Amino acid sequence: MKLLKGTKIALKTLFSHKLRTALATLGIVVGVCSVIVMVAIGDGAQKQVLSKIQAMGTDLVIVTAGQVKIIAGRQRQTGNVSTLTLKDVNAILEEAQHIKAAAPAQTKKMLVKYEALSTSTSVTGTTEAVMPIRNLAVRKGRFYTDDEDRTLQRVAVIGQTVAKNLFENRNPVGETVRIGKVSFEIIGVLREKGTDLVGNDQDDIIYIPVNTALRRLFNLTYINNIYIQAKGSAHIDKAFSEVMDILRDKHRLQNKPDDFTVQSQTEILKTEKETSQTFTNLLSAVAAISLLVGGVGILAIMLISIKERTREIGLRRAVGALKRDLLLQFIVESLTLSLSGGIAGIFLGVVLSLSSSYVTKWPMNLSAPVIIVAFLFSAVIGVIFGVYPAVKAARLDPIEALKAE
Repeated sequence: MKLLKGTKIALKTLFSHKLRTALATLGIVVGVCSVIVMVAIGDGAQKQVLSKIQAMGTDLVIVTAGQVKIIAGRQRQTGNVSTLTLKDVNAILEEAQHIKAAAPAQTKKMLVKYEALSTSTSVTGTTEAVMPIRNLAVRKGRFYTDDEDRTLQRVAVIGQTVAKNLFENRNPVGETVRIGKVSFEIIGVLREKGTDLVGNDQDDIIYIPVNTALRRLFNLTYINNIYIQAKGSAHIDKAFSEVMDILRDKHRLQNKPDDFTVQSQTEILKTEKETSQTFTNLLSAVAAISLLVGGVGILAIMLISIKERTREIGLRRAVGALKRDLLLQFIVESLTLSLSGGIAGIFLGVVLSLSSSYVTKWPMNLSAPVIIVAFLFSAVIGVIFGVYPAVKAARLDPIEALKAE
């Protein structure tokens, strides 16, 4: 009975000061909303990154010349980058037991011209084995063959972005472009791939036979990368070890550090998960601080309320209200502020996440556990920051309170 009465008094007091109540709940609304939106952004980004990694295949092993280091959030080649050759690819294909295919790759940014139009794009010399390894598919025409690679044919397969930049709505197949100073016949156009993990356009690329690239275009004897497809995700660790052993043996690195870097897709997946989770946790921590700020707002409002209602408190004590009755009243007020703010924050956070995802096309992954935790956290904050004002009100001397102006 006393609980119900105390609750009624608390609610009546809150509704009689609507503006003050609204301002007190605003901090909690912003805090809960921030937590929901920030986590939705972080989880959405993580989901997008992981889907792109998985789209590349969970059986992929990448060998890079030199050492790969993370600089400014991106992978960079350092050291000697001319350590990989086509002989290394052949050695891996001949000796490794747990791989399905391997493809060399040498990439360079070059100017490509067609009639009066030109564009700067990535030109990659590789073999037809790259198609299943990198999940490539031809939309028009065909991909070049190993015979065309061996005979140094000047043929090319282009991505969707290159096709749009140079040919607009025309069919590129059969046309001739100039890459640098060398003419190439376009024999195929790839299906759209989209952006990669760091936002690079995977369709802004031209594939040409690797021997043609090295001898006629780049004038090089080495390659940047070797893309390797394991026989399955269960074989990827063994394939990784095999590749390491073969390359160390071929490069005679018995007592020397590696002059290459081997990365498996599972390692990349694990690294990106950890990075994305750290990013999400950071956003959540920043948002949680705003919840604490909201709690401080409730504390300030409640203390002001006690000062303004000193005579009321004294009158209640004089007519028989116990300390616990006042304690209950002010805790209910604080809890009501935090819970109403939590509910409004959840509604606003969900609406903002969904609308932002629709407008910006950025993936926003709403998390039910996070919403529940944010709401419970707001309730806990309401109780914690309401206890001190409630105790202070309950401890007021009735006689002194009645004398207050």
